[in-house]
Amino acid sequence: MRFPIWLPALLGVLIAVGPVSTDMYLPAFPAIEAALGGRPGTAQLTLATWFAGLAIGQVTQGTLTDRFGRRTPLIAGTALYTLASVGCAVAPDLTTLAAMRFIAALGGSASMVIPRAIVRDLADGHAAARLMSRLMLVFGVAPILAPSLGGLVLGVAGWQAIFWITALYGVVCCIAVALLLPETLPPRGRIRLGPLALVGRWRAVLTERSFLSHAFIMGGVSFAMFAYLGGSPDVFIAQFHLTPAAYGGLFGLCAAGFIAASQVNPMLLPRFGPGRLMRLGTGVALGAMLALSALALARVGPWQAFAALVWLNMASGGFTNPNATVGALSRHGAHAGSASALMGTLQYALGAVSGLLVGALADGTARPMALLMLLGAAVAALADRARPRG
Repeated sequence: MRFPIWLPALLGVLIAVGPVSTDMYLPAFPAIEAALGGRPGTAQLTLATWFAGLAIGQVTQGTLTDRFGRRTPLIAGTALYTLASVGCAVAPDLTTLAAMRFIAALGGSASMVIPRAIVRDLADGHAAARLMSRLMLVFGVAPILAPSLGGLVLGVAGWQAIFWITALYGVVCCIAVALLLPETLPPRGRIRLGPLALVGRWRAVLTERSFLSHAFIMGGVSFAMFAYLGGSPDVFIAQFHLTPAAYGGLFGLCAAGFIAASQVNPMLLPRFGPGRLMRLGTGVALGAMLALSALALARVGPWQAFAALVWLNMASGGFTNPNATVGALSRHGAHAGSASALMGTLQYALGAVSGLLVGALADGTARPMALLMLLGAAVAALADRARPRG
């Protein structure tokens, strides 16, 4: 199917709702806790409810997009995300903020499920991996800019302004979808399923080895990344005494590693194939997290050493994520929305668990973050070993 040359950029902007909503407010964790009366580590509850909402919302969005097409669920989802972001901005306490984050995630999940399904509508195999890498270029800019922007906003306008900005981002996404996004799932390709048929479809996807192995590669990578998201403000700001602005710059540098690898990925695909690149990505991440855990347990090393190992972990995801996404969806073209939703649900369910654990285990050191990141890297490496070859 032919598509406008600007379509990957639009899909990347939509997928970036996730990192924009996650990363921009990370530097504000201490300020949120101080303003809303929470002890250190309690702001991570709002991150966990965000991930939980994404996990639940993606199951619903997958069903809706296979039934009603791609455009209508995207418009409805981005509208709900926008309204809930306004609720976050005016939240009077931590409980309300966590609830509004959950609702925002239910809507924002549409922007994370449906663009992946659109990629599967348009291409498969190496072509889909190249298209996914182009999305990752736009998607990857958000983690570079969002924490730095959050730190700057925090310095001049307070943490509430961060959520007013995400609400504005939602308005832009909603208008862009309504005016620009073509429908890639024609009516003849839509499927209306009853509850039993829907459960049967999910069972068929979840019992297919290629889907499971690739989804758990993504799940392990996500578990490690979310442990980093939840734990890094306390590690780098509280423990190593970086300013919020410096933390935002470090976060952006790590995200730049992910972008660079994701853009090298399509250049290497013809020669090495997605399987070998995934093996490279999971192996590098596991080695880096073993070293990070050793430093954290020994409580030695400057913050630059911790940052360098985290950077390696993030960069490895540029080889792992696009190829694992395509591998998980490759055999499910007839129900790409449902398969994409199940993969996303697994990712963000693990993210919610990771966010809760890193907060519950917080002890003023880098150990909880490092060990949880190691666990995620180990899961991804084992799943890579389990995926079918050929």
